[in-house]
Amino acid sequence: MLTEVSEGVLIDIRAYPGSKRNEIRGIYDGALKVSVTQQPEKGKANNAIRKQLAKYLNVKISQVDLISGETNSTKKFLLRNIKIQDIKKQIESLETH
Repeated sequence: MLTEVSEGVLIDIRAYPGSKRNEIRGIYDGALKVSVTQQPEKGKANNAIRKQLAKYLNVKISQVDLISGETNSTKKFLLRNIKIQDIKKQIESLETH
């Protein structure tokens, strides 16, 4: 789910657009589950996921880039200029719930 690369950290996301609320829902099949209220049209849901990730992981939205899965529910985002250990604790807390 997390892979450290020279630019930062890659994170696997399972997207749930058109949900009742914006939230990080936990871990599903090796990916972070992210629900957003936006519909998957014209990149709106992807942008909402970027905002959720930035907020949840305490990074600037400019540090979060969609790398793959633009039209798929399985996505990969790059978190720029961050170390894997900086976000691991945040993610691991979801696994215990």
